Amino acid sequence: MANVAELQTLQPVVPGFSLAHQKVELDLDLRARRLKGRTEIIINPQSKELKTVRLNCRQCIITRITANGKTCSSFAYEEPYSKAALRWEAGVHQHHMLRRKIEAQLKSPPAEELVINLPKSVRIDDLDPFSATSAALVGTRSSVGINDNLGEPSSARTAVEQERRFTPVAVVIEYSIPYIRDGIHFVGWEEEELRYPHAYTKSFAAPGGSCCLFPCVDDLSARCTWEISIKCFKTVGDAISRASNVVNGTGGTMNGVHNDTTKPPIDHFQSNVNAEDKALELAVICTGDMTDEVDDHMVPPRKTSTFFCSVPLSAQQLGFAIGPFEHVDLAEFRDSVEDDKLGQNAVPLHGFCLPGRAAEVRNTCLPMARAIDFFTLEYGSYPFSNYKLCFVDDNVPDITHTGYLSLCSNSLLFPEDVLEPLESVSRRMIHALASQWMGVNVIPKEPSDTWVVVGIAYFMTDAFLRRLFGKNDYGFRQKQATDRVADLDIGRPSIYDTGNLIDLDPFEAEFLALKAPLVLSILDRRFTKIGSASGLSRIISRVFLNAKVGDLANGAISTAYFAKTCERLGHAKLEAFFTQWVYGAGCPRFRVSQRFNKKKNVVEMLIQQTQSEPSERDLEKASFIRDVKEEKQDVFAGPVQPVFTGPMTICIHEADGSPYEHLIEIKEVNTKIEILYNTKYKRLKRSKRQKDLNATAGAKEYNPEENNDVLLYCLGDVLQSEEETQQWRLTDWGKDDEDKMSQESYEWIRVDANFEWICKLSVNMAGYMYLSQLQQDKDVVAQLESIQFMAVQKEHSLISTILVRTLMDMRYFHGIRTAAAAALVKHAREGDMDWLGLFHLEKAFQHFFCYNDSPMPRPNDFSDRAAYYIQCAIIRAIAKVQDGRGRSPIRARMFLLDKLKFNDNSDNQFSDAHYIATLMEALSEAMASKPPPGHDAEDTFTFAENDGDDLCFHKSCLEQIDRYRRTDEWLPSYHNVLSRTALNATRTLALAGVIDNNPASIIQYTRDGTADQLRLCAFDSLFRMGLHKHDALLGWFLFAMGTDPSPVFRHQAFRLFGQLLGGIAIGQKASGGTEVPEQEDGGLIIERDDASNLARKADLARRTTVLGALAALKSEIGDNETLKKGLWTAISSPTLTFREIKELLDICTLLYEPESSMRLILKYPRYWRCKKIGKGKIVFSQTDRIRTKPLVKRSLPPPLRLHLHPAAAQGQAPLSRSPTLKREGSSASTTNMPPPPAAQRRPLFKPPRRPSEGAEALSPAVASPMTTTPVEGERSRLKIKLKIGPSKPAAG
Repeated sequence: MANVAELQTLQPVVPGFSLAHQKVELDLDLRARRLKGRTEIIINPQSKELKTVRLNCRQCIITRITANGKTCSSFAYEEPYSKAALRWEAGVHQHHMLRRKIEAQLKSPPAEELVINLPKSVRIDDLDPFSATSAALVGTRSSVGINDNLGEPSSARTAVEQERRFTPVAVVIEYSIPYIRDGIHFVGWEEEELRYPHAYTKSFAAPGGSCCLFPCVDDLSARCTWEISIKCFKTVGDAISRASNVVNGTGGTMNGVHNDTTKPPIDHFQSNVNAEDKALELAVICTGDMTDEVDDHMVPPRKTSTFFCSVPLSAQQLGFAIGPFEHVDLAEFRDSVEDDKLGQNAVPLHGFCLPGRAAEVRNTCLPMARAIDFFTLEYGSYPFSNYKLCFVDDNVPDITHTGYLSLCSNSLLFPEDVLEPLESVSRRMIHALASQWMGVNVIPKEPSDTWVVVGIAYFMTDAFLRRLFGKNDYGFRQKQATDRVADLDIGRPSIYDTGNLIDLDPFEAEFLALKAPLVLSILDRRFTKIGSASGLSRIISRVFLNAKVGDLANGAISTAYFAKTCERLGHAKLEAFFTQWVYGAGCPRFRVSQRFNKKKNVVEMLIQQTQSEPSERDLEKASFIRDVKEEKQDVFAGPVQPVFTGPMTICIHEADGSPYEHLIEIKEVNTKIEILYNTKYKRLKRSKRQKDLNATAGAKEYNPEENNDVLLYCLGDVLQSEEETQQWRLTDWGKDDEDKMSQESYEWIRVDANFEWICKLSVNMAGYMYLSQLQQDKDVVAQLESIQFMAVQKEHSLISTILVRTLMDMRYFHGIRTAAAAALVKHAREGDMDWLGLFHLEKAFQHFFCYNDSPMPRPNDFSDRAAYYIQCAIIRAIAKVQDGRGRSPIRARMFLLDKLKFNDNSDNQFSDAHYIATLMEALSEAMASKPPPGHDAEDTFTFAENDGDDLCFHKSCLEQIDRYRRTDEWLPSYHNVLSRTALNATRTLALAGVIDNNPASIIQYTRDGTADQLRLCAFDSLFRMGLHKHDALLGWFLFAMGTDPSPVFRHQAFRLFGQLLGGIAIGQKASGGTEVPEQEDGGLIIERDDASNLARKADLARRTTVLGALAALKSEIGDNETLKKGLWTAISSPTLTFREIKELLDICTLLYEPESSMRLILKYPRYWRCKKIGKGKIVFSQTDRIRTKPLVKRSLPPPLRLHLHPAAAQGQAPLSRSPTLKREGSSASTTNMPPPPAAQRRPLFKPPRRPSEGAEALSPAVASPMTTTPVEGERSRLKIKLKIGPSKPAAG
């Protein structure tokens, strides 16, 4: 495996430190959403030159830092959330400027925000390796900034590194968080909330989650032991009281000063909580073992809970919850046999839930005790001392994996009377338990190694579910997963490279969780094939053992280490396997042809292998955002192998009924093989055997030796009598087919019989061979392959007969029977088929679920879970039956209406909510396939002439749907499934034109306070109806997406918004289809001119290429001002986390071109007023009147000279002429002279010379201001009134 190791790249070793231990103390005020904290980090320097410690820290206010007791006065810290907004009036075109500010926090791992310079007085010396302090450090070194060699255990490190130890440094940080924005989610602490108040840590799996509550090294590989102390109020009443808003005795007022004259406000929140709920004690559920719980004597009382984690964990693997939780002992469901077998090694199992949900926890977690015992015996001891499950509201994701503890969403809980979520929820809960072994205890060394962790965790999950649900359920689900991987893994990266893309889109993690366990499953089967008894289980248990004893450095596993372990313990060379399935991408396609050579008495086979090459496909709105992200990030398809090699098992079922397995090796693209035939018997004709059995009924037993035939007892041999054949309109094989069957030398051939390949298979067997495989092979995978073959064949009465017999045979696995019911839809056609498939579906439903010889359904009885699945499958199949025009026949719609109208669940111990939802969905789908009859103005329906159904029937269908919707408002169903189905039905009928488009009936469900799932369903229905074009609705959705306090709603709203953009980009109509080029003359596209040709090419590009879709998206909504404003408002919301901000910035990047600009807004000036209040005081105040026009720049006029009349100089008063004013340096007639510069300040008047003796003095009196506002286009004029006369005598 040397070349596998070469695929890993080694990073250079840089100086750093390792974590030994961290202590965290949190003092929480839950209602005020603030805390005061203290953390002590003990680090082990890896060199004497360590001068700087870098830590991750967000939303904290640092008050004090010490190192070994010495104050650190030199540190740098910038709160990152303060940078999560642009401080000017920015918009969506400045998205790149905001991204640049927070780019360091979006990396993985994020950049360190807190940089501490160690004081010079802190000395780092060598440590005696034999001292007690040095011994305590061994095994707790979690390196930061150091990468170990690939797959190398700790014992292989250099001797210098093993012997060198330095004195540890204790860094103590005291801080406070005035308002917790991220890191903890608070539920029920608002006045309008009706839920029980509680709080819990958000998912720390994403980078930057844990450092929101305490400074730490936010890296998955930085692991150490922990001590966590959490201080909170003792009861719910204490926590919600006004007095609880006291932190360090401040009394809730500034500087702790209480004003006795101020009347405290009325606390409506506290008054709305009854005394019983106030008395509920708050419990602290946290990672680790509780070591102490101390009550203090403060008013109100508080308590401190302390937990210790002896197993090294990273900060991302910590979590806690605070609330009035009830305790449920899940260990009581442990098997007595398993309990005796484990003895003292039995792991304590605890469940915690909000009041009133203990019964749901017991029902949901029923298999957990059995699962933890199975994992302990099969894979090794549980890595921690106990396991806790805590159920909370609004958790995203549904399950958060932390050490010792899994934080689960309450949406996973289901009562005993609900059947639908049983299998899916059980798988998720079992996976949460398996993740404690692989995912928390053992982590990936590099992101590309994530597939190992994900694959092993799901492999363990499937191994237990195989024991819990049975072998058939396991095989059926494996086959479905294989088909899905084969369809998805085209043009995709390998699972090794997908680990680096986990944060790109949720689909990457989903694809990894789908393919990685399948790869390990085929590896397990290959180990079993070569003689390894325990297969992969032994290798997995060895990995856990190595992690426990320290051979797996830091508990981090790499792909190379896992491959070496598999080779060493499996005694096989796996280089080709890992190259093809781990480092390579794609899945093979096999086309198999075979024939029997009578001369050689062999079966000749040709196996041709092809690979799926990436081809041009139509874009889908659900995956549009992912396609765009992969395009922008240059995500390329992984290397596709020219040929997949490995062993394959071929099983030939010969005429004697015995399966003969043959192991071949696939080495080339075309593999030719010859398989020796063994049987001397002829193949038995099915119809002849049944006729012989019927003819000899009551006679002696049938003896196959007398006829030289082999009697084959098989499945599907129901409805064989003459009477049943006539009643069910069944068809048997014709004479020609029976002759062909009699000439065949074997029954059927199974390729890859042991399910050792992830591939697509096509075998050119005859139809009757697939029938033999369906009826005689006990493997559920073989039966499903036969049903899949028949589902794609042309409609025929014989195939319908085979399918209905499969549906009626209760010995088949329920998955096979439901697949047969779905396949019958194709054979429900008018004309020659005469609705045979529909008849068989109706007949089967009547046989199982109705009274004898009556279409009236019996009261529901869901005690048989398989029968319940069959009942729902038949309903769904009948809804899809359509005639040649694509319309549902009236008999199918009447059938569905009757079953909905006469549904009776009075004697059923289980809820029928999901069954009613299935009927409502089926009825709406059938109604939407054709327009309603007639026309009624009162109901505003638009009807057309049709084939027999009347208005009364149509109205009855709508009334039944609306009846269950109204019922759900008063008696809510599980997760409001009836209301959500009614909304979807309304949308389906409105889009089909069956009812009027009435958005008001749906918009009411988008209000605040509505259940998240119901609210999202309403938005989805409105968007599918094309109402996103209304700015009011779009703005309301964007506002809710950015400000809703529920992370569940925001998470789903982001995905819904991405689907909306995808539908617009690819040109999807409101009805759900896409706009296609107009076709004429039987599909021939007629090109009229160049303009239409270009438009057609653009339409094709938007449906098949990312760049074309983006161009169309920009042209359609790029200029929408409501979208711009709503997006930027959401981005600027203080509710969003960095991850959510990044999602919206990615959308802005797609829609808008960046513009580096800063828009400044200045306020209009306001007029001022002045008021004289006496005693030389004037009060100036600003008015509400604003000035919107700029003032014209004013300048001073030139000085004026006063020329008096000669008579005035002689002491005579001029009677006819006024004094003449002249501008200096100009004549009196000059009119348009420019004013002098403003800088030339001169007096307005020159005082006149004192007149000669006897002359009267002049006393100018200004009657109006000297400054005027010039009017554009007019000459500036200056009016002055002068009073001429003798001056007043001076006083005294």
